Amino acid sequence: MVSVFSIIGLKMADDQETFESASAGASESYPMQCSALRKNGHVIIKSKPCKIVEMSTSKTGKHGHAKVNLVGIDIFTGKKYEDICPSTHNMMVPKVNRTEYTLVDVNEDMFATLMTEDGDTREDLKLEGDTGSDIKAKFEGLPSDASLMVTVLKSMGTEMIMSSKPSK
Repeated sequence: MVSVFSIIGLKMADDQETFESASAGASESYPMQCSALRKNGHVIIKSKPCKIVEMSTSKTGKHGHAKVNLVGIDIFTGKKYEDICPSTHNMMVPKVNRTEYTLVDVNEDMFATLMTEDGDTREDLKLEGDTGSDIKAKFEGLPSDASLMVTVLKSMGTEMIMSSKPSK
């Protein structure tokens, strides 16, 4: 007996394809209502993770929504971004992780060798810009018994060495 589904080319539910997900399971951002955002918090503006430096709310207008004016600075590049959102709508907030490592070495290509508290090392982050040059100069000027801690900021798939301080 020929089924109607085979004639018109449809597959039964158990014949459907399965799709694998490439995600690690954790999302890189989450939604938050505009009115709940705060100065010095984080928000995604134009697909960039930003720190909120200015925030103001305008009064309810003709269409009944108060607007939130946001000014944010990209946490990696320092570039300024602005956005306007109705206070009742959601904006995406990036997950931002800060990790401290001990700086072990800096090679001639400005790649840093970093060590975790557990003793594991990584060599995939590059010291960039003026901050990178300052960190390399501090590291090279250290006494032999001292060490330098660096702070790595990670958000939305990007990692960058942001600052340094002498270790205790």
